[in-house]
Amino acid sequence: MATYLTISEINHYLKSLFDKDQNLNRVYLKGEISNFKSHTRGHLYFTIKDELSRINAVMFMSAAKTLDFVPEDGMNVLLEGRISIYEATGNYQIYVEKMSVDGVGNLYLEFEKLKAKLAEEGLFDPQHKRLLPKYPQRIGIITAQTGAAVKDIISTIKRRYPICETILFPTLVQGEGAKENIVKQLTKAQAYDLDLIICGRGGGSIEDLWAFNEEIVARAIYNSKIPVISAVGHEIDFTIADFVADLRAPTPTGAAEMAVPSIIEVKQMINQYQLQITKLISNNIKQRKQAVNNLSSKQILKNPLMMYEVKEQKLDNLIDQLNKRISYQLQNTKALLKSKISILQVLNPLKILAKGYSIIESQEQIINSTKQLKIDDMLNIKLYQGQIKAQVKELTNNE
Repeated sequence: MATYLTISEINHYLKSLFDKDQNLNRVYLKGEISNFKSHTRGHLYFTIKDELSRINAVMFMSAAKTLDFVPEDGMNVLLEGRISIYEATGNYQIYVEKMSVDGVGNLYLEFEKLKAKLAEEGLFDPQHKRLLPKYPQRIGIITAQTGAAVKDIISTIKRRYPICETILFPTLVQGEGAKENIVKQLTKAQAYDLDLIICGRGGGSIEDLWAFNEEIVARAIYNSKIPVISAVGHEIDFTIADFVADLRAPTPTGAAEMAVPSIIEVKQMINQYQLQITKLISNNIKQRKQAVNNLSSKQILKNPLMMYEVKEQKLDNLIDQLNKRISYQLQNTKALLKSKISILQVLNPLKILAKGYSIIESQEQIINSTKQLKIDDMLNIKLYQGQIKAQVKELTNNE
């Protein structure tokens, strides 16, 4: 008769087979992390996969403590551990004892580390980005002397905006010495009268593009006094140079298209401006002609003397008003003068003398009392008409 096993028994049996297999006790795997989860107790659970397959993975806290990086989804890693079955579910999985970032993954970590550093320093801040000239006359190109990138850039500029001059600053774009060569050409370009610089290369692996992820290249772009377009790789490729440049282009060809306008579009715009200016001038001429016609139809222009007749009549009126005002002012002045003369005449001492009064002086003093005199004093008596000289013979005081 058949012997029926429980699920636990079969899983336990299979686990014992895995554990006895020396090939599974020490395995080395590489792949991409997905479904990563960090447990509150410090254990790490994730899936390691390649293009076709996947396997569950667990790394207990004791092993996870040795990591010098933080695992995350999408990271390529190298694993060392053993394969066994988790009896509760019957799934086999790798129990990870050691984990390190794969070669490409290490570059990715360096990329993220430098990106965070430069971002914190403000090298990526939008306020540092300069506007590109709308109609550049001279563009510097920093890229490899041979290859598709330089051909695409130059041909695109010549096709779109043939009046723009291009100057090539050839440089290594990958391998040993590439970063120093790029910085050298960026520095050299500053001495030229350039409106814009395109710096980049064609596509490639992350290792091929790595020169544009170097810190010295990023700082050289940031310190450039000339606006820089970064054009590295394909549309999906991003480098540190892209973040620090004034503008990032998805491809070298795209950079050339961003750098210059289309000559066809410029001609169309000029034609449009010509039409608008012609229309404005024509309308202005029509308006001025209409204004001239309106003026020429006025009666005063047909008979110019009418304008002077009106002015003459107005002048006569003004003269009459002025004469009236002067006459009125003279009458008022005469009346005022007569009034003042009357007052003066009333106060004139000669009028008093005419009534029979006189003025007596002695030693050039007016005498109004006998107390001022003594016997034999000489007197000068002023009358209304004439004067009398007299001498005091007798004094009488009437108090």
